[in-house]
Amino acid sequence: MPPYLDKIVGRRELWDRARAWRARGDTIVLANGCFDVLHAGHVRYLRAAAQLADRLVVAVNADLSTRQLKGPGRPILPEQARAELVAALAGVAAVTIFPELTVEPLLCALRPDIHAKGTDYTPESVPEAALARELKVAIHIVGDPKHHATRDLFARIRAERRY
Repeated sequence: MPPYLDKIVGRRELWDRARAWRARGDTIVLANGCFDVLHAGHVRYLRAAAQLADRLVVAVNADLSTRQLKGPGRPILPEQARAELVAALAGVAAVTIFPELTVEPLLCALRPDIHAKGTDYTPESVPEAALARELKVAIHIVGDPKHHATRDLFARIRAERRY
């Protein structure tokens, strides 16, 4: 079994790891997303998030919440495969799959130092912004401009299939 698979954990194991990291003085950043068909924008977002703290935790939307957020036909890849792809990236300390539409319950449980979101957000438009402020979790917008949307890639593939 590849060692990066050990990074994929449930909430209880994540909480235990976070407690151990904090005992060593490590800081934690939480990033989240669907990560359906991993692309350069995802990698740049996660690399930038990893630079903000000692440990990067990535929360991957479960299949049901991805379908609710992205629509019919999504996700393309099942949650376990998406979690494995994210776990294989350098700089990722842990990956967990979450079923909720927002990462608020995980923010409450993990209480990271920083919540990183991609450039399709502003600090004010982050769905969890009010909760993050209440928990004293800093919000950072990271990554390159959003020019890598999976839906745009699918539209391009569909358009090219017509010829």
